[in-house]
Amino acid sequence: METSCTTNPRAEVKERFPLALLSLTLGAFAIGMTEFVIMGILPNVAEDLHVSIASAGQLITSYALGVAIGAPILAMLTYRLPQKQLLCLLMILFIIGNGIAAIAPNYNVLMGARLFTALAHGTFFGVGSVIAASLVQPGRRAAAVSIMMAGLTVANIIGVPIGTFIGQHLGWRASFGAVVVMGVLSLAGILLLVPVIKAEETSSLTRQLRALFQPKLLLVLLTGAFGCASLFSVFTYITPLLEDITGFSENAVALTLVLFGIGVTTGNIVGGRLADWKLMPSMLVIFAFLAAVLAFFAYSIHIPLLAVITIFIWGAGAFGVFPGLQVRIMTLAKDAPALASTSNHSALNLGNAFGAFFGGFIITHVGLSSLPWFGSLLSFLGLVSAAAVYVWDKKGGAR
Repeated sequence: METSCTTNPRAEVKERFPLALLSLTLGAFAIGMTEFVIMGILPNVAEDLHVSIASAGQLITSYALGVAIGAPILAMLTYRLPQKQLLCLLMILFIIGNGIAAIAPNYNVLMGARLFTALAHGTFFGVGSVIAASLVQPGRRAAAVSIMMAGLTVANIIGVPIGTFIGQHLGWRASFGAVVVMGVLSLAGILLLVPVIKAEETSSLTRQLRALFQPKLLLVLLTGAFGCASLFSVFTYITPLLEDITGFSENAVALTLVLFGIGVTTGNIVGGRLADWKLMPSMLVIFAFLAAVLAFFAYSIHIPLLAVITIFIWGAGAFGVFPGLQVRIMTLAKDAPALASTSNHSALNLGNAFGAFFGGFIITHVGLSSLPWFGSLLSFLGLVSAAAVYVWDKKGGAR
């Protein structure tokens, strides 16, 4: 079987699409595992490296900043590379970065490893989204993107709880070792299954940048950033929230993270279908829903059963908005779909970084129990931004 990163004689055979999509999903799973597993082992990392919970939380901020800054730069440097070859390169970077994290002797080295690993994240999802969307009919693009993104959400159901369990019983370094194994499997899947997509004529970099910096597109990017800031301002600190306020044990937290993962997977798939049906109206409803759920979480966090239920429905809403965002951005930037898609993940991770930083600030100056209120406020700002895009579409015609 041909395993080259650059050649594949069966690239254009339509029957390969399901396998190609699954391999993209596997890559998304590996990346999702390394992004989110740190949240489940945050107290373990903080204790072992002798830093505070707030400082350990900045490992999440650094990862998000690595995606935000590195992804568009890497996308511009590699935009002429064949898509399959680029996916191979990205997964190799991912494996190396997680390998360094697994043996990091101190906080600073771990921080650097997280930054390095993050380079692969945004570009992988940007290129992968374009591939997924290009292999289906226009009316199914959001659903195809949501299937690829399901790897990210399934990582919350399977990868993060397993990684958390490994970290709690074998040490947090073993969690990153498990991520390395997933990265190797993902690289093998890309080599064996991803077809070589026939390259279309590539726009000049200047034309791509011009397409990227449209005012409406920038407003859509801001909308996504607010959504991720809302999520990460609370979810970054979900372990101390559940242990210190709700009173859960480590094992109970791991099980709750599984339920959250089921919620985000459900929301991702449903959100893709809703976006194919009514893109912007569904986005408005989801943001309003998130603001209400997080406000309720400020109350339900004190009641174990209600806390678990709220976390499930919060996860469903939080990831329901992303497929529609991705497709809306690719539609707006027809001259630069891969760069725009990658920049979407850059903007989302700026939101992640701000959310993790903002959550740490709130813990220090207001208190841990206040986090859901501020997450709700950020969701409301996302609603306002999405409403502005919707009104703009109505006045000028959606592109």
